[in-house]
Amino acid sequence: MGGTEQKYVTEAFDTNWVAPLGPNVDGFETDISDYLSNQGGIHTAALTSGTAALHLALKILEIGAGDVVMVQSFTFCGTTNPISYQGAELVFIDSETDTWNMCPNALQEALEAYKHKSVKAIMPVHLYGMPAKMVDIQNIAAQYGVPVIEDAAEALGSTYKTQKCGTFGEMAALSFNGNKIITTSGGGALVSIHKNHIDQARFLATQARDNAPHYQHSQIGYNYRMSNVLAGIGRGQMEVLDERVAQRRTNNQRYRDFFAGIDGVTFQTEPVADFFSNYWLTAILIDPELSGGISREDVRLALDAENIESRPLWKPMHMQPVYEGTKFFGSGVCEKLFEQGLCLPSGSNLTEAEFERIFSALSKIFKN
Repeated sequence: MGGTEQKYVTEAFDTNWVAPLGPNVDGFETDISDYLSNQGGIHTAALTSGTAALHLALKILEIGAGDVVMVQSFTFCGTTNPISYQGAELVFIDSETDTWNMCPNALQEALEAYKHKSVKAIMPVHLYGMPAKMVDIQNIAAQYGVPVIEDAAEALGSTYKTQKCGTFGEMAALSFNGNKIITTSGGGALVSIHKNHIDQARFLATQARDNAPHYQHSQIGYNYRMSNVLAGIGRGQMEVLDERVAQRRTNNQRYRDFFAGIDGVTFQTEPVADFFSNYWLTAILIDPELSGGISREDVRLALDAENIESRPLWKPMHMQPVYEGTKFFGSGVCEKLFEQGLCLPSGSNLTEAEFERIFSALSKIFKN
């Protein structure tokens, strides 16, 4: 917490605005829009989760059974589940080695293979805060006339070619879950340059209630709006977002300094100056052939024995039991990333004593 969250939460209680909607929701939406664009033109709907945001984006584009959505395989199920909610067909796209995100070449191959089918959306993800190659992806999408829905759940504060992640696609999802770079305890947002999309999202997110003095509904809606209390937490968090980004990047650099000179360990890294990652999580690859036989799992278990949590990278969605048999385009880059990859402790509030514990445990593995 940054310290000012309590002020906004207290205001919510003092004014009796506790339920969804209210001044904090309006203010939080404005804060997000202002942060994402210095020139205006970004519109925001505060919601219960990033998953809800993606679901509404698909609804707004009228994606359903018989339609195809091409989605990055290397991600969390919160990206893919909304596609299944809509009954659409998922086509999984491999990663490229520079950013670990959606591979433009694999995307082009998939679009060419499916050009006679109803491909309704492309969903890249900015994995662990690292921007995807959005210009390449958008150029390819434009060739086939397919809109891009951006999953920026992990990338608030990241930029590509100085443009904020979350502002490239037709719409984009943000997440404020408890583990994200800023949090509302649980929550998310849908953002877009298209005001009509956000107006429709707000309507659908409030049970699609028609403009009538009684409760009237002409279509199915959802209970997806953020509460005024949680939005108050978000308002306080927005005030320290840039500080949180700086803290995560400092964490990342500390790990780089520790592993300098240790063979077999590489990092998810900004390929060139066009990329600026918030480094929400510091993620490494451990190649046993170069590390003296030390594997990702060796490191994870050794840290766990010291009560230090680390976690493998996302298991690609095309490898998940629930998506068995789903079409996948690529050479298996994301499979190797999963096999060798590990997320290290990355919290914004890591203390010096905690880093000493982490580095002591890692030294036993690598430096002995």
